Amino acid sequence: MKKLLLVFILTGVLLVGCAQEKEEGISGEVKVAGSSTVYPITMAMAEEFNKLYPNIVVSVQSTGTGGGFKNFFIPGYVDINDASRKIKPEELEAAKKNGIEPIEFLIAYDALTVIVNPENDWVDCLSFEELRKIWGPEATGKITKWSDVNPEWPNEDLQLYGPTSASGTFDFFTEVVIGKEDAHRKDYHGTEEDNTIIQAVARDKYAMGYLGLAYYLENKDKVKAVKIKNPETGACVEPSIENARSGEYPLTRPLYIYVNKESLKKPAVREFVKFYLENLDSGIIEEIGYVPVDEKIKEENLRKFEEALKELGIE
Repeated sequence: MKKLLLVFILTGVLLVGCAQEKEEGISGEVKVAGSSTVYPITMAMAEEFNKLYPNIVVSVQSTGTGGGFKNFFIPGYVDINDASRKIKPEELEAAKKNGIEPIEFLIAYDALTVIVNPENDWVDCLSFEELRKIWGPEATGKITKWSDVNPEWPNEDLQLYGPTSASGTFDFFTEVVIGKEDAHRKDYHGTEEDNTIIQAVARDKYAMGYLGLAYYLENKDKVKAVKIKNPETGACVEPSIENARSGEYPLTRPLYIYVNKESLKKPAVREFVKFYLENLDSGIIEEIGYVPVDEKIKEENLRKFEEALKELGIE
């Protein structure tokens, strides 16, 4: 019995060794651009992936969803675009004109988070109406103090920080909160660096910003999250993984990766995308601060991936 067990163990070691040799034998580069919200997910996936494929370089740029599509994905400079919104019809058309066929994969859900300074003791919950009053285009040059929003709030300058118009977070916020695409006040501090928003709000008692949940959870000792009033129930709901999963939090949104179908011909890209899709429920996404997709969506992603390979003649 002991001899038989030893044979199984040795066989297992040989199989692992062969698999490792095969994986380490694949080399190449996977290029990714796009959403700053999805960026930490892709970085975490790349880190785990490189433990299996040390000879594959995964380079990830945080450019904003729109910036990624326009400047990198559509021109064909990258293989994958991280996105915190769906690709727009005009972006899809431009991609196809350039010979790029994007494959969409839903990979997680986010709870867009409004943050203020921890010393802010006058704002605990905001309604969509109040958010529109603060961030809407009509607020430009007019709503400049906290007291302009609510006379009971401090008569102090309102310092606002958020993503630029190249960001999917910006797109989601304007469409869902303001109610119109690209409708946003102009006089605010725009950046594609979410940590810049965190730092600015952390050092200014009268500042406010908005970004992805993961960045807040990573810095909850530095900033305070504002609850958002659910328009349907009237309840003030805090941003959290649990409230995003239940759908109770009104600023819950889907997150995606878009893969250039032609790039799947490259073994490095093919193996990375496969690893990414197979590990959506491995705990990586939840650990970062987002909600993983369910088994049904995971299986749909993998089916779509396998269909793309067949269409490319890859078995």
